[in-house]
Amino acid sequence: MSKKPIKLNALQKKTLALFQELAKHPESGSFDADSGEATVAFLPRPHGDHVHIGDYVVSARDASGFQNEKVWQALERKGLIRSGYPLQLTLTADGLAYETGLLGALEQSDH
Repeated sequence: MSKKPIKLNALQKKTLALFQELAKHPESGSFDADSGEATVAFLPRPHGDHVHIGDYVVSARDASGFQNEKVWQALERKGLIRSGYPLQLTLTADGLAYETGLLGALEQSDH
């Protein structure tokens, strides 16, 4: 019997994709090979109409889930993160593996 796919709304999916990207960068995340989880301890703040995440620039609107406790609660309820809202989160192995299909759409930063 296959596992039922986890459904996310658009904001939850965008937020998870950004959390996944943050987890890849040593300045914002750390990976634990033993557990297969990653901790994100730094969430960037928007400046102007955008936010920088690694080598990418993302619209502040697309990153609005960073400050939305309900989004964090939904991701936690679905087993994709363990939340320390609003300061820290741990992406579970399922959260890291979830295919959002959105990271390819991020724009490379020019500054």
